[in-house]
Amino acid sequence: MSDREQRDGGRSAENNKNNRGGNGRRNDRRNQQDNERDKYIERVVTINRVSKTVKGGRNMSFTALVVVGDGQGQVGVGYGKAKEVPAAIQKGAEEARKNFFRVPMIAGTITHPVEGRDAAGIVMMKPAAPGTGVIAGGAARPVLECAGVQDILSKSLGSDNALNVVRATVDGLKQLVRPEEVAARRGKSIEEVTPARMLRKRAGQEA
Repeated sequence: MSDREQRDGGRSAENNKNNRGGNGRRNDRRNQQDNERDKYIERVVTINRVSKTVKGGRNMSFTALVVVGDGQGQVGVGYGKAKEVPAAIQKGAEEARKNFFRVPMIAGTITHPVEGRDAAGIVMMKPAAPGTGVIAGGAARPVLECAGVQDILSKSLGSDNALNVVRATVDGLKQLVRPEEVAARRGKSIEEVTPARMLRKRAGQEA
């Protein structure tokens, strides 16, 4: 034990040990957050600079439209604002994770045709055969890819504004229902409301 540690009764050594323990816990939390982020696909759709005129001059900030998904049918959209671009992206990603919702799919495609709307944005989406890929342009594509959709036909029929297109795409995906729900609602069997091709795909996946 050093002279200093002898004078303060060993408190310095104890404090150093506590500090090392605190740093270790912080590093563990940071590593856990990094691992959590690695589980998800994160796409930045747009970054815009915003200028606000005030008495002393202009305040500059940035907004980021971010899509986050797990590639397994779960996706969310967030909108972040901050004085720096990385902070805006981080806020958008955090909000996107809070807005996660489940997208019903069969064999990598959506369960039925749907049309999503938000403001002037209109996005039409249809199921597609295996191997088609994601036929979607602009801001709709990141949403579909982050959700894990592998085959789909999509077209934007309204505004090209990225925020409107993303929200319209989300609106359409939220309208999707599973075949079991449609069958129960109509009082029919799943075979009667679902195309045979999709049923074969599902059977192949479950086998």
